[in-house]
Amino acid sequence: MNARTLIGGIAALAVVGAGVAVWYLNRPAAEVASIDNALEAVGSDAADATDVTDATDPADGEAVGTAATAVDDVSGTWTVNTDIGTFDFADATSSFVGFRVDEELASVGETEAVGRTPAVTGELVIDGTTLTAATIDADFTAIVSDVPRRDDAMQRAMGVADHPTGTFVLTEPVDFGEVPSAEDRVTFSAVGDLTVNGVTNAVTLDMEAQVADGNILVVGTTPVVFADYDVETPTSRAVVSLEDNGTVEVQLWFSAA
Repeated sequence: MNARTLIGGIAALAVVGAGVAVWYLNRPAAEVASIDNALEAVGSDAADATDVTDATDPADGEAVGTAATAVDDVSGTWTVNTDIGTFDFADATSSFVGFRVDEELASVGETEAVGRTPAVTGELVIDGTTLTAATIDADFTAIVSDVPRRDDAMQRAMGVADHPTGTFVLTEPVDFGEVPSAEDRVTFSAVGDLTVNGVTNAVTLDMEAQVADGNILVVGTTPVVFADYDVETPTSRAVVSLEDNGTVEVQLWFSAA
């Protein structure tokens, strides 16, 4: 190889590396699971609604509602609703389950890897102010990341081929102390079993809940260590380091069953 060829090759690699760096630096950051962000799906009117229950028209006694109907009694069964909001990866207002993990790339430096699936099912059972049961199933065959080229490696690391579903099951009832409303958010901890890659561990989700447009919106996070679920940290020549731990996040809309 002559000097001109060598220099040309180095220049080409530099251009490719710079292109990758620019692409990573300019990719949209994925918003964290957030009640404020998800509420954009139903608009500010629903977010600011007052509680309305069994309102009636004095003229004929028939039930009436508002465009932003709230709920005063949340007792009953509520199922995940995937029709509310949109799954725009960077700014999702819909239901999803995902993870976030810090990484360092050779051409970029420190950044954050994010994976999410909008394919979620499940239900809550509430009795008065107590959450008595909850089950959430996430289809990891539908999980995508903010960098599509890493999707296959991510699914292999999570054992999706053999264990396509991740599950959270509440193991202890939660007393909210008050009914979630359209004006006030309720914060609570949900203790349960998280199953990923066929491995189950007890976790505690830090949660927030709020009523919006007649639905219950719930968001939460919990830290996880990949080795606890036999998840191997993916490797790549482009990745200098990837943390062996991360954060599971959920953003879920529930509608009355």
